[in-house]
Amino acid sequence: YFRDAYRIFELCLFSILKTSVSKVKVSIISNKCCDAVNNRLLQLYTEKHINELIIEEDGIGKINSILKAVRTSEERLITITDADVMFLNNWENEVVRIFKSFPKAGAVSPVPVYRKHLDLTGNIWFDYFFSDKLKFRPVKNPIALEMFAKSVGWDYLEPEWKDTIGTLKAKDSTLAVLGCSHFAATYKREVFDELPKENSIYLVDGDSEFLYTDKPVLKMGGYRLATDDNFAFHLGNIFENWMQNEFNSLKTVEKSVIKYSNLPKLKKSHLKYFITEKIFKRIFKNKFVTRNLLKNKGLTNEQVYNFLDKKY
Repeated sequence: YFRDAYRIFELCLFSILKTSVSKVKVSIISNKCCDAVNNRLLQLYTEKHINELIIEEDGIGKINSILKAVRTSEERLITITDADVMFLNNWENEVVRIFKSFPKAGAVSPVPVYRKHLDLTGNIWFDYFFSDKLKFRPVKNPIALEMFAKSVGWDYLEPEWKDTIGTLKAKDSTLAVLGCSHFAATYKREVFDELPKENSIYLVDGDSEFLYTDKPVLKMGGYRLATDDNFAFHLGNIFENWMQNEFNSLKTVEKSVIKYSNLPKLKKSHLKYFITEKIFKRIFKNKFVTRNLLKNKGLTNEQVYNFLDKKY
């Protein structure tokens, strides 16, 4: 399972260093890695490819590893990524464009993923319930959508899973996709003011990702969004030749100091959070209401059936 892990990790790290437009600071957390890997990481740190290296002898889990870096980070935007993600050219610009176009954006992924439109997006649906700015539109990059499906073990992606996707349109016509993945996402710094005080009790799974990366966004009134097009690849744990070819085709970008301090801050509202997360979300438990809502947002009867009723 881990045979290609380090090779894929290097594709991840150096894709970030090649494609980022700002002088990013990279923190790596080694969570109970073997000595051979830790020695390689130390070499990368010595060569100044890594700004911060945290080596944990005991396995503390994904979320607790992330907390090691997040709790002390002061950057305006913080990107959390798994070690098997290849970032593509323009990923940073496109993610920031979403933050600029949608002042309420709290977390933005450079990878749109199928069927995320009702996943922790209640505050978006509440704000745009009667607006045609929220509607289903054709998938911009169905090939990339299927590549993600294959990266998590699917043989292929059914046509009805990649024909349409939930989107939100900004005043400047920027399109964002509803929902945000965990494997690669950028967050506004104030989101992490809502982190639980204690560490996660889970090493993996459980409700840890919800409590530490999802719920804080919602409590701050933030939207969970993704870019309309695909700007990163989830690679998985098996190296394939196309990955190296994609990496070799990346252009190295000249860096500049960008603080992103002009991005609007999220405004926390206990009342809004209670309404959207405790009351409004119940509307989607009524299939009659949901069916008509999805039709009003651009789905055909067949697409509504595929979304709600078809068994896979």
